Amino acid sequence: MAPRIDEFNVPEKVETLEKTTTQEQNSQLKKEEKIDLPIRWRNVAIFSALHMGAIYGIYLCFYSKIQTLIFAYLLYLGGALGITAGAHRLWAHRTYKAKLPLRVFLGLMQTLALQNSIFEWSRDHRVHHKHAETNADPHNSNRGFFFAHMGWLLMKKHPDVIQKGSRIPLDDLLADPVVAFQKKFYRPLAILICFVLPTLIPVYFWNESWSNAYFVPAILRYVITLHFTWFVNSFAHMWGMRPYDKKINPAENLFVSIGAAGEGFHNYHHTFPMDYSTSEHGSAYFNFTKFFIDFMALIGQAYNRNKVSAEQILARRKRTGDLSEKETQSYGVEHEHDY
Repeated sequence: MAPRIDEFNVPEKVETLEKTTTQEQNSQLKKEEKIDLPIRWRNVAIFSALHMGAIYGIYLCFYSKIQTLIFAYLLYLGGALGITAGAHRLWAHRTYKAKLPLRVFLGLMQTLALQNSIFEWSRDHRVHHKHAETNADPHNSNRGFFFAHMGWLLMKKHPDVIQKGSRIPLDDLLADPVVAFQKKFYRPLAILICFVLPTLIPVYFWNESWSNAYFVPAILRYVITLHFTWFVNSFAHMWGMRPYDKKINPAENLFVSIGAAGEGFHNYHHTFPMDYSTSEHGSAYFNFTKFFIDFMALIGQAYNRNKVSAEQILARRKRTGDLSEKETQSYGVEHEHDY
């Protein structure tokens, strides 16, 4: 029987991706040898041009209409949600379920963010969690800040990433028609939604200049979105507190949480990847993505939100974490009733 369009069950194999132990990862690290990865000069040229355009976009911000600046910020929020609420929490981890209208919206917003298709993004992220900080991790932070931040996109993938990635179960992703459609038509959709429409709308709706419309809400907004997504892989894997698991790199980084709509509570997320909120803090604590998902649940578009209990969190902190942090006393844990 064909799966319902508005509901997909999480395969048992996907759940097992979240259970790789710290001991296994550490043993892998000891066996690894660093190799020089060939540079992808095409990507170097593209990202260099994008960043030069973003710098020019910063200059043009001072000559753009207020509507254009507001529009650019709204596009940034939309693209961020496409990654955080969509590619990350919905499709990569299956931490909640979403009905078709919400999945279509998140698919459009994820296309706006232009960070590869939902299918590719989720595949790489699942590999990242199963083999974190090893050569099979696409953005292994043990190779340094720049590599974890954006260098991994400027080099060919390590052979271990390709080998281990081929073993990751992905059938659940292609079972979703939104993911399958986007994957099939990704390139033309990405160009249209990320660059063409953000340029045309300011020009035709409030008479913005072509240069301002292209370099501010299209190029500058896109580059900013990229960097705050990359900060999760770099900053949040290097600096911050580790109250839940002291033996792993991911850390609680407030700066990243503010800029990446709640994705900086990374020590919690890697300890409890099944939690839709990626944090035991409430929505008001720099977690706009949780607020968005909760609002979607309120209007009936999101459901089955997975939440880790306060008892589980405390037990894990006692076992692998740090109970000395002052925030241990009260995190404002929210208990969902539609697990």
